[in-house]
Amino acid sequence: MKKIFSLLILLLLFTGCSIGKDMTNTPTKQVEAYLDSYQKLDDNVLNDLDTLVEDTEYTTEQKARYREIFKKHYSNLKYEIKDEKIDGDKASVDAEVEVNDYSSVLSEKINEDDYKDSNGNYDAVKYFDYQLDKLEAATDKIKYTITFNLTKKDDKWVIDDLDKTSMEKLHGIYLH
Repeated sequence: MKKIFSLLILLLLFTGCSIGKDMTNTPTKQVEAYLDSYQKLDDNVLNDLDTLVEDTEYTTEQKARYREIFKKHYSNLKYEIKDEKIDGDKASVDAEVEVNDYSSVLSEKINEDDYKDSNGNYDAVKYFDYQLDKLEAATDKIKYTITFNLTKKDDKWVIDDLDKTSMEKLHGIYLH
């Protein structure tokens, strides 16, 4: 009886481990992990943010402000998985994300006369300071549905690269 009981326990342990492993290898779980990485500000997200920040024309101080704005943005991201469809080695997961709406700040028409230096020339640094002030003060939220496409590679679901529109929605900069 002890042998049967021990065998049963071992069988449950092995089955439980494999079920747990398979449960994390679903399209939905991969999308959740991807979005969680933004909320948790994992190293890959922060490295991508650093690359993005370095490609701006901001001053060193402005780059630091921009980085902090988006770290806050990412950590406040909310999401809900709405649907999952699997067709062989392809899948799609629809997620509704709620993010800060920065589109109005970024689409605002500027009057260069408002951002002139003491010589009367347009001063981009003044404008960038204004823009960063507006981004920091932004409190409006917006919800978008983003469809994540996945491909099964070596028995593991992998998220395909997001298109530009989906990335803009995730970052709250989609001009709708």
